[in-house]
Amino acid sequence: MARKTSWEWSRTAQTRKSMLRAAREVFSEHGFADSNVSEVVARAGSSVGSLYHHFGGKTELFLALYEDHQAAHEQAASSSVASARKSGVDDPVELLIAGARAYLAGAWERRDLVRLFMDGDGPPGFELIRRTRGREWVRQNAVLLGAGADPLDRFTVAALTSVIGEAAREVATSDTEDEATEVVEAAMKLIRRLDPLRVLEEG
Repeated sequence: MARKTSWEWSRTAQTRKSMLRAAREVFSEHGFADSNVSEVVARAGSSVGSLYHHFGGKTELFLALYEDHQAAHEQAASSSVASARKSGVDDPVELLIAGARAYLAGAWERRDLVRLFMDGDGPPGFELIRRTRGREWVRQNAVLLGAGADPLDRFTVAALTSVIGEAAREVATSDTEDEATEVVEAAMKLIRRLDPLRVLEEG
């Protein structure tokens, strides 16, 4: 079997990107259940056969869009934390806040997707995938904060993660960027006020 040329790989990547962009529009407008692949491929300027070749079907397309969205969140948060560390920040709470700010900036930039994945419908099994991803997010935050395994530590980190998640929902439903910024600042203030390091140390 002949290897694909760089041009063919580029075209494949562009086709995938076009389909995901079209899927984002269609799913955001209609939700998962009321969307159909024919509208996606029409907007992408492609074919139903090509969509099934690249993704396998509507469910897989939805999940690929979700994974790309989450990967963008994680990349932005990780880069922000790394940048804060490089600039000399070593307070775990401030590192958490740096990551949260990047996460919430992405929530505004991709607010249509946040609304879709948080409050819209999805394919069978999506809720489990979302919960699993949420538990992994809590685990990552626990590592960042140096939390232990006892119930108070776990609950503290879960509560902080929930604050960020709810802030993302509020950001995504804000009418203006200024309103979204106010939500972000309120969330950061709440995280500092909760003083998670003190709770973890006392626990």
